[in-house]
Amino acid sequence: MPSHQLDYEILGASAQSVEVILDPGETVIAEAGVMNYMTDGIRFETRMGDGAASGVLGTLWGMGKRMLTGESLFMTHFSNAGKTPARVAFAAPYPGTVVPIQLAEHGGTLICQKDAFLCAAYGTAVGISFNKRLERLQRLIPVPWCRSSWRSMAVR
Repeated sequence: MPSHQLDYEILGASAQSVEVILDPGETVIAEAGVMNYMTDGIRFETRMGDGAASGVLGTLWGMGKRMLTGESLFMTHFSNAGKTPARVAFAAPYPGTVVPIQLAEHGGTLICQKDAFLCAAYGTAVGISFNKRLERLQRLIPVPWCRSSWRSMAVR
């Protein structure tokens, strides 16, 4: 599923937030607990993951990875159910800079530090990526991954 194309504004200087302007029928996904405010017409629901997983096994695999890393199993989907554009704003729980990224300009996949993800257009797959950094653990437990502090976001 291709991602929605969203309009947005970055607000503030040192403690920034992003205000997303949703046209009727558009949806944005966000981590739990990062929403600042929303205008009339916005409806939200909590779903397991980003909604991109297909099938029961895909959903279970995504849940297992999120549990291993201590991430929330749920993401919030904000949709404009009205007939006119509506706004919803997001900010991190700590001061920082919001950096907009077009994944298509970076090969469609971006691996970033844990807790770096704020929000994305619906259709963006947000998952967990593991990094091979703890060789001792890998020798004890033969798994293809070891470190759980990285996330992968990819557009499908």
